[in-house]
Amino acid sequence: MTFTRLALTGDIENVSRMPSWVTSTCAKTLEDVAYLSGAALSHLHIVLAQNNTPHALLRDRLALGAATACVAFSGRQERAGDLRDALHLLRPGDLPGPAGETYLAWRRAVDRPLKINALDRILPNLNENQIAGWLAAGQGAPVSRTAMVLETVLDDVPHADALALIMADATLAKALGWDYLVPLMAGGLKRADLHKRGEDLRLACHRAITASASDAVRLAADLSRRAMRLKSVVPKLRSKGAGGAVEMFLTRDAVMPSALPLPDRAARRLCDRLVELGAVRELTGRDTFRLYGV
Repeated sequence: MTFTRLALTGDIENVSRMPSWVTSTCAKTLEDVAYLSGAALSHLHIVLAQNNTPHALLRDRLALGAATACVAFSGRQERAGDLRDALHLLRPGDLPGPAGETYLAWRRAVDRPLKINALDRILPNLNENQIAGWLAAGQGAPVSRTAMVLETVLDDVPHADALALIMADATLAKALGWDYLVPLMAGGLKRADLHKRGEDLRLACHRAITASASDAVRLAADLSRRAMRLKSVVPKLRSKGAGGAVEMFLTRDAVMPSALPLPDRAARRLCDRLVELGAVRELTGRDTFRLYGV
């Protein structure tokens, strides 16, 4: 009853913490671990129902984390800042490189409502029938179904970790009735987990979801507070296109001033003003080619 009321009122502060017994319990059996992952997903589901949660921004930030994890799984050295640069500093005709391609795949995965034909566009080297076949490989409860799809894709396309994890998160979202893919699996799994199969993989997936759902709840609460702060300073902005610029900050992990719907000088002044007001942050620490985000 209490959770239902909170979900309807949209009070993110009241549900911003995962219950401590979910994350502090040391579960070892598959039954116990599955119970905890179910509790974590249930709590995350409530948070995602909050009106104040900046959903697109949350998914985009989680996509960056998932891409960073996948790049690390492949043995590459690029981290979150490098992936941001690979995407935002591209010029027409440039190729993003392997790490950048991974990041682009995750951003495409979270950008559109979850449909098989949308996944076909996200993963252009695959056809709709192949994707549908993988999604059908999962049976049972949501996390078990997710683990089965992850295992199937990893067996069919070895070393395609990002592809397998996108399909796993798509399976989980579909099983939970979510409209969009929410990246959870990559952030909670270890590289060695991707070599597991059967019950060992299911156990790893349950543990991964418990950890990553807890992280997602904290991130949602933090981004909700930051989004409210950004919205509160809009009346103080004089730029004619400030409203459109603010909307971009509310949906994207990072924004270059040149991408804002303003002349270049006005865009840079707006970003500096938002930093001054404590509404956005400069993410690179550079003097040039700066990126800003909530």
